[in-house]
Amino acid sequence: MIFITVDRSSPISLTQQIYEQIRSSILGNTLKEGQKLLSTRELSATIGVSRNIAMEAYDRLIAEGFLEVKPKAGTFVSKGTALTTIKHMEHEGPKDQAFPYEKPYIDFRGGNPATDYFPRKKWGQLTKEVCIDSPQHIFGYSDPRGVPELRNVLAQYLRKARGVKCDPDQIIITSGATQALRLITEMMLTSDGFIASEDPVADEMRNIFSVAKAKVYPVPVDENGIIPEQLPEAAPDFLFVIPSHQFPLGGILSIQRRLMLIEYARRTGCYIVEDDYDSEFTYEGAPVPSMQGIDQERVLYVGTFSKILSPALRIGYVVLPHPLLREFQQLKWFNDRHTSSIEQYVLARFMKEGHFERHIRKMKKIYQERRQVLVDAINSCFEDAKIIGKAAGMHLVVEFPGVYFTEDKMNRMKKEGVCIYPVEQYSMRKGSHEHLAVLGYGGVAPEEIRKGILILKRVLSF
Repeated sequence: MIFITVDRSSPISLTQQIYEQIRSSILGNTLKEGQKLLSTRELSATIGVSRNIAMEAYDRLIAEGFLEVKPKAGTFVSKGTALTTIKHMEHEGPKDQAFPYEKPYIDFRGGNPATDYFPRKKWGQLTKEVCIDSPQHIFGYSDPRGVPELRNVLAQYLRKARGVKCDPDQIIITSGATQALRLITEMMLTSDGFIASEDPVADEMRNIFSVAKAKVYPVPVDENGIIPEQLPEAAPDFLFVIPSHQFPLGGILSIQRRLMLIEYARRTGCYIVEDDYDSEFTYEGAPVPSMQGIDQERVLYVGTFSKILSPALRIGYVVLPHPLLREFQQLKWFNDRHTSSIEQYVLARFMKEGHFERHIRKMKKIYQERRQVLVDAINSCFEDAKIIGKAAGMHLVVEFPGVYFTEDKMNRMKKEGVCIYPVEQYSMRKGSHEHLAVLGYGGVAPEEIRKGILILKRVLSF
């Protein structure tokens, strides 16, 4: 087993860093011939990069013969790839075991939902019904915009729950929100333009910007979200914001700031890309309606079912102004033809029959309980800690005065059995959030939350 680390301040790409570490471990016989590696999904979650980056590194190693894929089994180190030297023979220890499927630590990663509460029985029942009862055409190629049944029910839900004003034809179903955001970037980024984005911001967006070779203007964020007064004077190709629950700092953008952003977009002629990834889970007051509901001409609204139901579904969506529909639809078609249509039909039925909203109500109670357990544990173990952004979502941010999250400290945490996420790793401009860390609670059971915070106290007190 090896530990892979990435340095986001390095000029070497994340893909290259992962590739070189695995390659060196294979050549040095740290990774043995025939040893199974983590899946790309597990690796990306463990080291905090996008799955696309992990897949690119694996694909290169496979192409060069270092790794091989065994159908239905996984990815393994190929035979004949180790360099045997006298030094290695003299010091060779016991053979490493294959990577376990379960992480060896309590993972407080933000945005991980409670997949143990996924409605398996109902989902399986509806999948069976769709496969048996539906006409033959649903098993063929589908509309790249998404199946009409899902777009119709989704338009009704968004109007009711999020104040989004759209008709079904403005909705395009994507393979997760990440695909929607990547295609938006590809569509809207001009050769001499730039993107204005909240800073700090989620890994996925920084990776999307990096792959697109986009120039990014970082706009500072405080506890109440993006600061409109810090927007660039020149018009960006688009402005990326998460107004309903900023990630990672957790702020909810006030109506005053939302109106300032819309006035800015109208004045400069730019578009606003509104990412609304977990606004269903609000614990203090009513959810703030979407910005798209205020201005349908300048706002693109992006959502996902990954946080509500399961990341395994890979279903997201984007609500587009009419002038952008045709170009986005073409990009979607060229990208993957269409998102899995059978799962779309199942989801449409799941929503139409009322299971979706019942599931949200159930999960809101569960996350509220886990949030309170985490808050109580932090207050009990850290007298000076300050909790930020706890009013919504599945994570909160904690300020630990005087604590610097160095690489050595983070590695020690993992060895002791816990992993948290410094806000600095999400920052484009470094140095403003050195004492802050993200602690997600959605995918962590209450007893694990308590245990993890006790471990964290022991490590930070060292």
